[in-house]
Amino acid sequence: MSEWSLSQLLSSLHDDIQQRLATVRKSFNHPGTKGDASEKVWISMLETYLPKRYQAAKAHVVDSLGNFSQQIDVVIFDRQYSPFIFTYENETIIPAESVYAVFEAKQTADTRLIAYAQEKVASVRRLHRTSLPIPYAKGVYPAKPLIPILGGLLTFESEWSPALGPSFEKALAADLGDGKLDIGCVASHGHFFYDETNSIYSFVKENKPATAFLFKLISQLQFSGTVPMIDVEAYGQWLTK
Repeated sequence: MSEWSLSQLLSSLHDDIQQRLATVRKSFNHPGTKGDASEKVWISMLETYLPKRYQAAKAHVVDSLGNFSQQIDVVIFDRQYSPFIFTYENETIIPAESVYAVFEAKQTADTRLIAYAQEKVASVRRLHRTSLPIPYAKGVYPAKPLIPILGGLLTFESEWSPALGPSFEKALAADLGDGKLDIGCVASHGHFFYDETNSIYSFVKENKPATAFLFKLISQLQFSGTVPMIDVEAYGQWLTK
């Protein structure tokens, strides 16, 4: 019999994330420092376990019209087909066409934070995205439809009791438009996702929320497909302005 245990491996993944978030909560008093440290925990997990076509970073998102999003705690973006990612004075700027998902990452979920996360997600979804026809050996494929950008929330705790109950759902349901949060994780309690088929939020309470969230996220990214072919020249026009 093998000495390996898949169950133990998956449990260890969650335990590591939960312990690191708990340590951040106990070790830092300044809210900004605590928030930055929480972001790094989630980014580290995503960078480690997502397929290599994806990358995660704290960033702003820009479009070819020169519009910028708010600063996003965690952006999941394409690295296989993205022709450029800007880094300036330690700030990362990602073209809108390259974005798969955006998350707000903080210590505790509450009504204010969810509204703030919805506002940030909307600032990305409202950006303009280009999509060019794709040449191949026998001709040209038509331009791909734009993929939906996932929006989400990542926290350690929830201020509500029960943690993933009606109050949480009410806050999420306050914006089902550009700011809709599709998926998220409260590492101490469970994860949630928006069920498009039934137009409701599903809350999953389990022992290893971070691992379950990661698997759900990867599944949703798989169904998102590949980002469109970016019109690089649309960005190049800014060289003459």
